Amino acid sequence: MTTGSIDQSELTSLEPRVTPTPMLDWVSTLDHKRIGIMYILTAVFYLAVGGFEALLMRVQLAFPNNTFLSPEMFNQLFTMHGTTMVFLVGMPVLTGFANYFVPLMVGARDVAFPRLNAFGFWMLFFGGLLLHFSFLTGSAPNAGWFSYVPLSTKAYSSLQGVDYWIIGLLIMGIGSVSGAINIFATIVSMRAPGMSLQRVPLFVWMMLMQAILIILALPALNSALAMLLIDRWLGSAFFDPTRGGSAVLWQHYFWIFGHPEVYILILPGFGMISEVIPVFSRKPIYGYTFVAASSVAIVLLGYGVWAHHMFAVGLGMYADIFFAVGSLLIAIPTGIKVFNWTATLWGGEIQFNTAMHFAVAFLLQFVIGGLTGIMFAAVPIDWQLTDTYFVVAHFHYVLIGGLVFALFSATYYWFPKMTGRMLNERLGIMQFWLWALGFNMTFMVQHFLGMMGMPRRVYTYADNPGWALLNGIASLGAVFMAIGTLVFLWNIGASLLRGKIAGDNPWDAFTLEWATTSPPPPENFTSLPEIKSRRPVWDMNHPEHADWKTEKTPQDKGRRPNLPKLAAWSFIASEAVFFLLLLIAYVVFNTRSKEVVTSSVLDVNRTGIFSLFLISSSVTFWIAERFLKAGKKSAFVFSLSLTILLGITFLAGQAWEYTGLLMNDITINTDLFSATFFTVTGFHGIHVTAGVIALCVMLIMGIKGSLNPGKTHVFGAVGVYWHFVDVVWLAVFGIIYLGLLQ
Repeated sequence: MTTGSIDQSELTSLEPRVTPTPMLDWVSTLDHKRIGIMYILTAVFYLAVGGFEALLMRVQLAFPNNTFLSPEMFNQLFTMHGTTMVFLVGMPVLTGFANYFVPLMVGARDVAFPRLNAFGFWMLFFGGLLLHFSFLTGSAPNAGWFSYVPLSTKAYSSLQGVDYWIIGLLIMGIGSVSGAINIFATIVSMRAPGMSLQRVPLFVWMMLMQAILIILALPALNSALAMLLIDRWLGSAFFDPTRGGSAVLWQHYFWIFGHPEVYILILPGFGMISEVIPVFSRKPIYGYTFVAASSVAIVLLGYGVWAHHMFAVGLGMYADIFFAVGSLLIAIPTGIKVFNWTATLWGGEIQFNTAMHFAVAFLLQFVIGGLTGIMFAAVPIDWQLTDTYFVVAHFHYVLIGGLVFALFSATYYWFPKMTGRMLNERLGIMQFWLWALGFNMTFMVQHFLGMMGMPRRVYTYADNPGWALLNGIASLGAVFMAIGTLVFLWNIGASLLRGKIAGDNPWDAFTLEWATTSPPPPENFTSLPEIKSRRPVWDMNHPEHADWKTEKTPQDKGRRPNLPKLAAWSFIASEAVFFLLLLIAYVVFNTRSKEVVTSSVLDVNRTGIFSLFLISSSVTFWIAERFLKAGKKSAFVFSLSLTILLGITFLAGQAWEYTGLLMNDITINTDLFSATFFTVTGFHGIHVTAGVIALCVMLIMGIKGSLNPGKTHVFGAVGVYWHFVDVVWLAVFGIIYLGLLQ
């Protein structure tokens, strides 16, 4: 840990020199505000793509027995619509707002790692392009956005669509984890002097919770994707029940990610609403501590309710009871927030502008989505309504009635800060009513369709009583939303050209982003107000009514974790979940047989010797770190070289073992033991190889003299990774080679 606040004057700008080509400036930018805008523009583009896919589906479903779309095209559209809206609209737009506003709201000059920030955006950008390139191949993904097996296995999806889906999501997942680590490190380590964690704006707090969720939830999806890709490309049988695999395992792993993903999307929306409602009610948020603490409860409970998506699988009575209770409990912290927002409105001097219209609509519609979610926590109701349009209605009331309306509210609130101009209120109110009417027309009726028995994911339906009328209303509502979106885009374009000049703080708002110009300069701030409460700009503008005079908040003690090590530990937490789930798959598949198969195909003694080489490398690394701190260059270079040699020796031993197995016709597609063995040890070997490369870079820097005692923290961050690799191998050796859990 380091003490003291970060001196903004010590942070040098990483923004490239301005070139005569504006496009190149944007492509090469490291400015968090520009990267945030690129995230938002990317999300807007894919919103148009996903919205067009939805309109095509609603045209198909507007009439019974319609033949506008073929069944195969409909399957591709609903798969790509769901994937696009979740991974290329919801997550990027939230990351864009976080990129733009989190550094401003905590008083930082930039994010913690500007180059990593740019890397994360471009991984998302190219992952999205690769995913949608599948349309040009004539084979877009068609197994649903959650790609349940066996529909996504080679036997049922033999074309390349699912492969594009897997690789695209893996690439985007790398970018998402990179962005989450950056936001997490920025909030924890780069807050301005005086801003304790108990004083950060609630949007910043919610983004901190979201970053934790992404870091710990995305690896579950990545592990499942890796196993599915190995099944499809190398012929293994992780998810093939006919060869001993488990289709239910995919559902477990996907929803271990998929349910926290709901909170990854909605928590930032909570944060946006928590900024808008107080400003336009002219009073502080009611119960700041309860709102913040309830979000922590949501994060903790969110990891323990995934199987309520699986009540129809047949997990057993006790499992159903456990996950039903967890699903009911998680409604409590969510309900607390609704009461806090309502209490903030109560008695306030409400300015009922467009941002406030969307915020109030968010409250009403999100409550409907939450109540239908509680209904699904009752197992008998879930059995009756699962895989019907009732589920579609519930999901969209949460993520469109909730998140999208919160995003519109935040856009009208923050657009003046980003551009220096105001959005047109008359057009905004027009857009609001088009969206409010269209949204409720589309999805309210789907509750009734679901209760009448209409299944989801069907490309057409019979002319059953009432179905045609309700589907027609839903399709008409989708048209209203599309028109409302066009009004919104027109409003943005017209306001950018000739909108009213906003000024630095047109709303007389409270938080630090309003303490700088509109739009902010490259360095964000020329000076910061003194931070003594949760509303520093209010304190500055209204000193006679300053919050710190009447309400005491925990003071900032000035402690900030070391950035490189904080990022390394965040990455390690993510990778630990990835390896944990791979090892769980090994244990699940290899404890079914009473025979201990490891002794017949693995040379435990030989591998034990090579394991000692790897474990010893942690000791030599620690010695090298001590020598670096002492400034003993020669001893440091020798110790680090020995560490690299030990790592390479371990890799050679693993290659020796692989060669022997392959020569005995034991490959990754032989059986489930070989599939899990090669997957776990193979990914570990990849991590060791990456670690060796990082150590070689450190060695070259040490030889050249650019790695000195002043940069011990950088070397220590690499050490965190290297020690983690060794610890993972201890778990792998114990479980696979010694059979500790068999």
